[in-house]
Amino acid sequence: MGILNSLLRAVTWWNGQTLNTQLYTWRKGEKVGEDDQGNIFYRNADDSKRWVIFNGEAEASRISPEWHGWLHRTWDEPPTEKPLAHKPWEKPHQENLTGTPLAYAPAGSIRRVEPKPRSDYEAWSPE
Repeated sequence: MGILNSLLRAVTWWNGQTLNTQLYTWRKGEKVGEDDQGNIFYRNADDSKRWVIFNGEAEASRISPEWHGWLHRTWDEPPTEKPLAHKPWEKPHQENLTGTPLAYAPAGSIRRVEPKPRSDYEAWSPE
């Protein structure tokens, strides 16, 4: 199984890091921190590059707002040094569920297991 995993890493980018990224991270990367999903964040010595190594599938919506802001230079300090202040009404971060069985489907959607008829809809009929 080890050879298959190495081959997958050599030719795909969505299953974690590629071999090239792993080598670059090993040579130039300075670990900055890790989020609650196991994604690891790095920067190089002069902080001119910042990147993330995903724990599993490379899906950008799996990055929390704190780390997203750091990666895109909205703020200089990583959340490990200066945690982001949260409001009491904020919900926990959730990845984008579009295209998955857990995606939102409104009441009349055919994607619902048991679609509910809409009471606010009246079909148009020509006179």
